[in-house]
Amino acid sequence: MKLAALLAPLLLPSAFLAADSAGHSAIAAKIAADYPMLDALYKDLHAHPELSLMEERSAAKVAAGLRGAGAEVTEKFGGGHGVVGVLKNGPGPTVLIRCDLDGLPVQEETGLPYASKMRVKNLAGQEVATMHACGHDLHMTCLVGTARALASVRDRWAGTVVFVGQPAEEIGTGARAMLTAGLYTQFPKPDFALALHTNAALPAGSIGTVEGPAMANVDSVDITVRGIGGHGAYPHTTKDPIVLAARIITALQTIVSRETRPIDPAVVTVGSIHGGTKHNIIPDEVKLQLTLRSYTDAVREHTLAAIKRICRGEAIAAGLPDELHPIVTQVGTQFTPATRNDVALTRRVHAAIAGALGTERVRPVDPVMAGEDFSEFGRTAEKVPICLFWLGAVDPVKFADHERTGMPLPSLHSSKFAPLPEPAIRTGIAAMSAAALDLLGKK
Repeated sequence: MKLAALLAPLLLPSAFLAADSAGHSAIAAKIAADYPMLDALYKDLHAHPELSLMEERSAAKVAAGLRGAGAEVTEKFGGGHGVVGVLKNGPGPTVLIRCDLDGLPVQEETGLPYASKMRVKNLAGQEVATMHACGHDLHMTCLVGTARALASVRDRWAGTVVFVGQPAEEIGTGARAMLTAGLYTQFPKPDFALALHTNAALPAGSIGTVEGPAMANVDSVDITVRGIGGHGAYPHTTKDPIVLAARIITALQTIVSRETRPIDPAVVTVGSIHGGTKHNIIPDEVKLQLTLRSYTDAVREHTLAAIKRICRGEAIAAGLPDELHPIVTQVGTQFTPATRNDVALTRRVHAAIAGALGTERVRPVDPVMAGEDFSEFGRTAEKVPICLFWLGAVDPVKFADHERTGMPLPSLHSSKFAPLPEPAIRTGIAAMSAAALDLLGKK
């Protein structure tokens, strides 16, 4: 309850502590005035999630919100449902602020009155339940709220804000598609790019920042382990791909434990193994699916090369001919590069948010091994400095119980993940607005 009492001021216009800043005070008042509309928008988005590359309704909601703030809006940019809103306010720096639009194929089990009951056909034609289990509904709401807040204090800043509603984050293709389509050439090129992401391990009303590597390289690898099948009672007449797959899985663990420097984070996880049809049949092949995580290009490249080497070596040890060696396929469309927050920009953003919300509400946090294609915004030839910060979303009372008892909280992508909307939305808009005001020119 102590935490809840501490965070209660976030529900009031006085949330901005920089009393000498007329801009901050005006933004706080704007958030308070807009909150009923923002709450309705959030709950509508939460109840109607859409899968990657299918975000038509969500994109339209974001586009309408940006138009309502006075931005010039372009829809369906990047070959999908990308939204770009440009808010110009004279000469000055350009700041890009990005949100993501897509939900996940998860059956919601939160019990919320506005819980998603949506079932849709995915791109493969299969009917699946959908849910905003990663907080993208919060992200969209905060983008619209930030646009409205900044538009209300044009007298406090000069420059351009480019608001981006990005599709297909969950499959790692949306940012790349928008950039390839000319995001930095058809619209004002940003001097800085900002994003926020919901955090399932921070209390609502708080912000977390990470300097440098914040999120990981993510690679998906498929391995087809081949053999010579036969009767389970005559294994000597076969080359058993199940045994070979087991050897490969065990050997893959040595990439991290014995080939990678202990100070270089890396993960090699075999998330799926499928092979065989019956108790007494040795199959011809086994299929493995892997996810790989790293922070540096060097560790990533070594891990990928080591997987191929180990698969070949184990096949030789098993006596398989070259034409039956495992097939290792890197799923290139599912690669997400590591998100590396620009250190100088992140320090500036941290200081700006702390000055607005209070230092006790902004904390440095550890990097994670999740992936985020916001990283792409900083990896183009333009070398735009980027910063993604974390938005706390957990009910402070539940967070305090978690700290006291050690009971785990529902994670992102969990069917039970349920953000506490009001303090999270208010804080997200306040934090992003404070960061943008600091980066934009002053009038």
